[in-house]
Amino acid sequence: MIEQLKSFLIRGNVLDLAVGVIIGGAFGKIVTALVDKMLMPVIGGLMGGINFNTLSFKLIGIEVSYGAFIQAVIDFLLVGLALFFMLKAAGQKPGPPEPTPSEALLAEIRDLLKAQKA
Repeated sequence: MIEQLKSFLIRGNVLDLAVGVIIGGAFGKIVTALVDKMLMPVIGGLMGGINFNTLSFKLIGIEVSYGAFIQAVIDFLLVGLALFFMLKAAGQKPGPPEPTPSEALLAEIRDLLKAQKA
C-alpha cells in the first residue's frame, strides 16, 4: 500500500496540481492585499470617503457587514480576470506542434516516394 501511495503522489499530475494549489494560494493572498489595502481605499475615497470595512446594516438586531462582501466580490473578479489572461496566454504556443512519430515516418515515406519519381 505504501508503494501505491508513493507512485500516486509522485505521478506528474498530482505534483502539478500541488504546485498549482500552492501558487494559487499565494496569488490569492497577493490579490486580497491589493484589493484590501490599495483598491478599496481609493474606490472609497472616490465615493466620498467611504470605508468599505465598516459598511453594514442591522437586521433584527444582527449586524450584517456587506462591505466585506463587496471586497470579496472584487477580489474574486480580479483573480478570475488574472486567471483568464494567464490561461489565454498559456494556450498560445508559438509555431506548429511537433509531429508525432507516425506523422514523421509518413513524411519520410512521402519524401522517399517523391525522390523515386524524380
